[in-house]
Amino acid sequence: MIKSSLLLLSFLSLSGYAQNVNPLKDKVYTSVETALAAKPKATHLNFRDHGIFHVPTDISHLNKLTFLNLMGNNLEYVGQDVFNLRDLEILNLKLNALKYISRDIVKLNKLVRLDLSDNSIARLPDEIKTLKKLRFLHLSFNLITAIPNAIENCKDLEVLEIDNNQLSTLPAGISKLQKLKSLNMGFNQFNEFDAYWTKLTDLEELNIQYNFLRELPNEIAALQGLKTLMLSNNKLTSLPDSISTLNKLELFSLADNNITTLPKNIGLLVNLKTLILKGNPINKAEQARIKKALPGCTVYF
Repeated sequence: MIKSSLLLLSFLSLSGYAQNVNPLKDKVYTSVETALAAKPKATHLNFRDHGIFHVPTDISHLNKLTFLNLMGNNLEYVGQDVFNLRDLEILNLKLNALKYISRDIVKLNKLVRLDLSDNSIARLPDEIKTLKKLRFLHLSFNLITAIPNAIENCKDLEVLEIDNNQLSTLPAGISKLQKLKSLNMGFNQFNEFDAYWTKLTDLEELNIQYNFLRELPNEIAALQGLKTLMLSNNKLTSLPDSISTLNKLELFSLADNNITTLPKNIGLLVNLKTLILKGNPINKAEQARIKKALPGCTVYF
């Protein structure tokens, strides 16, 4: 029940960053044929769940497209017909069979949102650095083992989802993404909380659940904008005292670690609404202290 609630909370908070099509404002076409006949020229095409194995070649004539949804098909690659759509701002390739992304991604330098989640992609090309208008990058549920340092050039990124991959490190260049508000690294193989993550001072949501973290650095106090911190299912045995300075924190999950006590000054988290401590060996006396210190917070043991 708690896990379902956390997933829902994460979804709802991330949806605040969503950039969706308004069908009342922008006509959305579902076939290339009708889109080609449109006057004025079509800007939105939705091919979701069409069961296609190849993108129709005549899609390249829709050179005013800004939105293209190819989610839920059987695409194994993206060809030139898509990369020639130079005005694209939103490209959704979620739930396909992609194993790689071509270097021709450089042609789509107007992209604001790129969704590559739920594929079989093992690596990203360095050419990702040319997508300097990119604000939302979704890479969840792939086979990615490394993020290229070139991502540091995507300085407008606000949301980066790299959960459910095979990552154990991130490049140092990640610290240059100073506009990043939401970073999801859950379900990977991180053993350490790298100090340069703490340079992402605009972060509001940080998810590192289901990894192998054993400790948090004192420098985590630099993340003063955090509202959501998800650290469940790691190997934590304690928290640094500095965690209590994150006074904007509203949701904090530490479920299924090996924590016995929280910092003495935990009561400084005055905006905390939900604290998940389920699955930790916290005795009754400590539970009572925590509840007393956080009277406005719902605590789950």
